Formats: sequence, structure tokens, C-alpha cells
Amino acid sequence: MSASFETWRDRFERLRAHKAFELTVITIIVVSALLIGAKTYEEEVSPIQEWLLLLDTAVTVFFLVEILIRMAAEKRLRDFFKRGWNVFDFLIVTASLIPMDDSEMVLLARLLRIFRVLRLVSMIPELRMLIAALFKSIPRMGYVALLMFIIFYIYGAIGSFLFASVDEKLWGNISLAMLTLFQVATFESWATAVLYPTMEHYPYAWIYFLTFIFLNAFIFLNMMIGIVLDVMQKESIQVQLESGEGEAAELHGLRNDVRALSDQLARMEAMLGRREK
Repeated sequence: MSASFETWRDRFERLRAHKAFELTVITIIVVSALLIGAKTYEEEVSPIQEWLLLLDTAVTVFFLVEILIRMAAEKRLRDFFKRGWNVFDFLIVTASLIPMDDSEMVLLARLLRIFRVLRLVSMIPELRMLIAALFKSIPRMGYVALLMFIIFYIYGAIGSFLFASVDEKLWGNISLAMLTLFQVATFESWATAVLYPTMEHYPYAWIYFLTFIFLNAFIFLNMMIGIVLDVMQKESIQVQLESGEGEAAELHGLRNDVRALSDQLARMEAMLGRREK
């Protein structure tokens, strides 16, 4: 019985690791996303609504079988839940089991099915690396965001004091001023809607706006980009070390070889020293 179980587990493990299986899962995820989009045209395509429901059921069954195969491929079931991406996939698939025919649950079921598209992240290693880099960079970006908020607050207070008489809707208080500065920071019609009307009353207002843009667009934004790139580079190196491929893995292997040779030379020198004595 145990040998039979191990045989089936090995088969499931080979199937899970097969490229064709991964491509099939990715294809079904894309089909699921297209089904979600098709359901937004429900009123126009009502004649094929039954076909869409059947396809949605087939996709749900496929995801259920796929997650069961991946669970069966593990030596121990709890090992499956030790990886965060597996837990994410399990929750998405479980949520997809909510039936669509119940009028009270149909909205919740549709909302939960939207998140099946996120399974592309768990299936594609490059996307997993991007998401991991994003989450790891959030604490460092938080300090930059805090500094940006301080600058927004200072400039918002100054703008409210100086330009409140120009336009109460834009500079009436510090909260409105900060929203106006956010529009300036995004370059959304900021010159025609904010800069030029303000310069009609205060010709030197351009100094205020240009210094603010310089701090936000050229300094803080580049700091954010630099943090993300630094974390992504570290994540890429970590992936290469885990897979044993790439320049980082080769350098790590060379370092280990040099360290082993150094230890061997040290032992040989110690042996020669003892013989000479």
C-alpha cells in the first residue's frame, strides 16, 4: 500500500513539475480572466450566458483538480501549506467554489473569481520575484513617503498662507492645498489650472512650484525607484543562488571552490610544518 502511494505521489510530482502542466494552468487562468470580462457584457450576450456558466464551472473544477494534484505531490500535506504562494492559491481556489446560481451570493462569487487572475503571479517566477521585491521594499519606501508627507505639509501650509486669496477652492486650507500640490506632483494640468492663475497675482510663484516639483519629481521619486531596483537586484541574486544558475550562482560556486582550496592548502602547510619538526 505504501509503495503504491509513493508511486502515485511520484507521478503527481512529475506532473506538477512538467512544463506542459504549468503552461496549461497559465492558459486556464487567462481563460478565466476572459470569462470574467465576458460576464461584464451579460445584458448584451445573454443568449450565451449558459455557456459562460458551464465554462466557469469547468474552470473551477480544473483549478480544484490542479490544487489537489499539487497537494498530493507533497511528501507531507503540511509541507504544502508552508509556502505562502501555495496558501494563496488554496484560498483563491476554495473561494471559487461559491456557487454562482444563488442570487444572494452571486455578487460575492463574481468578486472572488476576479482574484483568480492573481494566480498568474504564483505561477510565473518572474512575477513572484517582482511581488516579493515590492513587499520587501515597502518598509524602506515608507521612510521616503514620510519625508514626502513632511514636504507636502510644509509646502501646503505655505501655499495656504500665500495663495488663499487667489483661489479658495485650491488653497483655502492646508488639506485643499495638499491636494492641489498632489495635482502639481502628478503634472495633471498643473500649469494651466494652478501655476498661471497663481502667477497672475504673484509673479514669483514659479519659485514655489519649481522647488516643490524638483524635490518630488527629481529626488523623492528617484529615491523610490532606487529602493525598488536595489531590492529587485537582491531578489534576482537570491533566485539565482537557489536555482544554481546565472552569474551570481557561478560567483558563489567559485568562492566556495577558492575557500575549499584555501582550507586544503592550510592543512597541507600544517602537515609540512609538523614533518619538519
